Amino acid sequence: MEHLVVVGASLAGIRAVEAARKAGHQGAVTLVGAERHLPYDCPPLSKAFLDDTGEEPADPRFRTEEHLRHELGGGELRLGVPATSLDTASRLVGLGNGSELGYDALVVATGGAARTLPGTEDLSGVHALRTWDDALAVRSALDAGARTVVIGAGFIGSEVASSARKRGLPATIVETLPVPLVRSVGEDMGKACADLHRAHGTDLRCGETVDGLESSGGAVTGVRLGSGEIVPADLVVVGIGVSPCTGWLEGSGVELHERDRGVVADATLRAADGVYAAGDVVHFPNHLFDGEVMRLEHWTTAAEQGAVAARNALDPANATELGTVPYFWSDWYSSRIQFVGRPAADEIRVVSSEQGDDRFLALYRRGDRLVGTITIDRPTQIMKYKRLISKRASWAEALQFAGVG
Repeated sequence: MEHLVVVGASLAGIRAVEAARKAGHQGAVTLVGAERHLPYDCPPLSKAFLDDTGEEPADPRFRTEEHLRHELGGGELRLGVPATSLDTASRLVGLGNGSELGYDALVVATGGAARTLPGTEDLSGVHALRTWDDALAVRSALDAGARTVVIGAGFIGSEVASSARKRGLPATIVETLPVPLVRSVGEDMGKACADLHRAHGTDLRCGETVDGLESSGGAVTGVRLGSGEIVPADLVVVGIGVSPCTGWLEGSGVELHERDRGVVADATLRAADGVYAAGDVVHFPNHLFDGEVMRLEHWTTAAEQGAVAARNALDPANATELGTVPYFWSDWYSSRIQFVGRPAADEIRVVSSEQGDDRFLALYRRGDRLVGTITIDRPTQIMKYKRLISKRASWAEALQFAGVG
């Protein structure tokens, strides 16, 4: 394998480049990114980056340009140039500037793009929160004292509301489901998350739909609910999910998932001959969960997958399968929510160390196995449960470990 091309200057893309060099790859490496920015870390953008600390937010970039070019080892860094097509037969990637880039091995790490509300593209004050530019715009609005409405009570939107409340600004979350995050964490833990919002003064509107946005002079002024009520807003953050960035792969021969058009790969992350995928963009069977096919939008998974995809792309004869325990965290107000494993379960058991304890712990059972754990403000415990899940611990073992067996 002489030339490794990584499309997507994301966390997964960076880890792919690093892993290739650590594995001893001496050939050329080219990293292609659609954004003009150097690769940057996304989690801080919706967390500390938005908080009002009285200081400039920390630079989220992973590497300086000099350091990154050194890691590329004489390869190319092409930023601000999106991939537009892929020819797997000729092993050519088409680029937005009209050029083509040949490869011997390819890692697709183009991630996902935030879904938007149709018809709001030119309306000032309406943002998603996915990119550095998004974060800069949202922070600027918060700095100006914006009345904030978040559409969707997911983790990213909840972090925006948290940042607004930390600044003493009014914040409203509008969610169509009767309980926030019920599909992700279950009803009981969803109620605990709702209580956390309300305890910090966030106006959480569950079971509500958005009928449209109000505006004046090209700027948003409010959110019109299905009930007819208009919630005043200077900043509207849309948190209604992410779509994989795979339009450039249409017609390439790479299989795309029928539901969300994410890349379909095997357990080694192979999507086609010479093509591997990593990060938010890929569906893969996770052997730690009996081959359950997953697409994970998690920081730790993207880092792990980027390294595995690069090593397997460069040495397919010795490719290894990926078995991983998903993990994510979210910072709300002064609390940290952490989740390991999978939320789909036959039973969710809420555990509390003592009556009235607000440091929640819940265990998720599927069959006779522990498959997931969520905690609020129990940072020293979550990784212990991650190890139990990776060891395929039984439900009885998990309950005994939690002190309720």
